[in-house]
Amino acid sequence: MQFKFKIQEVAKANNSRLILALDFPFQNPVSGQELISKADAILEQVYPYICAVKINNHLVLPLGLFDGVKAFVEKIHAKELLAIMDAKVNDIGNTNQVIADYFYAAGFDAIIANPFIGWEDGLKPLFETSRRQGKGVILLTYMSHKGAAEGYGQMVIDPTTGLSVPQYMMFARKNVVYEADGAVVGATVPEKISEIHKILGEKVPIYSPGVGAQGGSAEAAIKAGTAYLIVGREIVSAENPAEVARKLWNLIKNV
Repeated sequence: MQFKFKIQEVAKANNSRLILALDFPFQNPVSGQELISKADAILEQVYPYICAVKINNHLVLPLGLFDGVKAFVEKIHAKELLAIMDAKVNDIGNTNQVIADYFYAAGFDAIIANPFIGWEDGLKPLFETSRRQGKGVILLTYMSHKGAAEGYGQMVIDPTTGLSVPQYMMFARKNVVYEADGAVVGATVPEKISEIHKILGEKVPIYSPGVGAQGGSAEAAIKAGTAYLIVGREIVSAENPAEVARKLWNLIKNV
């Protein structure tokens, strides 16, 4: 089953479209045990309110993929949740395939990639290895930080029409052509979510990070067309992560 349908099923079963991003700040000296204990504690508190967990280099670098993260992914699955690797894959095709194969071997259900690399000898091998293994590919379409406008917002020439269009609109169309499992569009730019959603429709769901710490509004993102909210620091840095997750869960349901 394609990942976008798997996460729909989990979201329906949990009545949740909230994804936890375990993006912890740098810790010096590095203590892997302390990090994994913190991750365990937060997962245990918030799992009733989420449908998936997104992991970034914040955990992979200090814990190691197979030494620590793999076991944590197994804990995520034990809660009947899905695990997304935010690798932002952005290399030549062969390298992209190897990167994905390692993360899938560690148990991840989907991977995030950058469409700037193009299809031939870029994204194609990544999609092929993902489809063979029943895994998902989610493409960056407009990131949540302010500098995203310099790349994702730049104007480019559409080769099929000769017209000038924003880069993110080209990426939105490619999401549909590639049959991606999701498109990342920052909650900080609800107007872009709305534009992109008009292209994607129900074919490709939108995943929106940037709520809270980066200033994005969960309500505005959902109303604009977001399917899943990705929330990290707002939850992991809270004194009571479960309470913050519960409030977001309720907000999503009510919107």
